[in-house]
Amino acid sequence: MTRDIPARLSPRDLPTRDCCNRTPSREMLRALEQFNRGEYWAQHETLEEIWRAEPDPTIRNFYKGILQIGVGFYHLRKGNYNGVIKVLGRGINYLKPYAPRCYGVEVQRLIDEASAVYWRVRAKGKLTPQDCASALPHVHWRAETD
Repeated sequence: MTRDIPARLSPRDLPTRDCCNRTPSREMLRALEQFNRGEYWAQHETLEEIWRAEPDPTIRNFYKGILQIGVGFYHLRKGNYNGVIKVLGRGINYLKPYAPRCYGVEVQRLIDEASAVYWRVRAKGKLTPQDCASALPHVHWRAETD
């Protein structure tokens, strides 16, 4: 059973699943690969470029959600636990409307795995990067979409 992350969102761009049947662009795949290599700041930069250039407002929060989860892990590595809680929680909440799968990404899996890290940090307060290294999720996706 997954506990809810406190929501502190008021998204400007209303999400809808109408955008979820897209095929990830080359830039999007690059960002996901950066995320999975633990290059969280690089994935932030790549996804921010994609998000800012995106003309469809229904998908922007999807990009922001993955971006924010990556930034949460960046904060974890830097020992900024307040940043972990704030940013990781925001990213999880941005992604919820896109679950279970969107844009080929296994969104619910990312939410569940990121939530486990969120609650672990909340419970312990301070973790070393080694404490969470094996628990940091990857973004899983497949070429074909719903």
